[in-house]
Amino acid sequence: MEHGSTGFDDVDGRGHLDGLSRWSETVSTAAEPCLLIDRDTTIAAVSTSCCQLLGLGRPFDALGRPLLGSELRLLDFTAARGDLTEQDVDKIPPLLALHSGRLARGLLRVRCPEIEGPDATVDAIATPILTDGQVAGSLTFFSEV
Repeated sequence: MEHGSTGFDDVDGRGHLDGLSRWSETVSTAAEPCLLIDRDTTIAAVSTSCCQLLGLGRPFDALGRPLLGSELRLLDFTAARGDLTEQDVDKIPPLLALHSGRLARGLLRVRCPEIEGPDATVDAIATPILTDGQVAGSLTFFSEV
């Protein structure tokens, strides 16, 4: 490696990719349910299995859409299965990691509109993605419980 190289130079040796760019291809091709959002909570990359688990449609259609403005419907854990309040939405792992700059983990109850049957309960683990020392987004892995 040349002096000053970060190890993240592209094939032509031209420059450093930011954290989101580095993770985007990995997330898009991952077999595991995972999601990458940018600092504006826009979906930057999503795996096919994540789209199926969370009811986001096709990965290509989900890209560039706001995470909370998509088909994603988060429910509380009460018997009434109501929508999460704005205060509770801010605490979901992808957003908590984004805003706190720290690792976040929690359970989510998701209603998938096109899937008949019970709601999905998923365990989510999110980490902030940094670019030049600043939080640029978050990467979340999901596992159905």
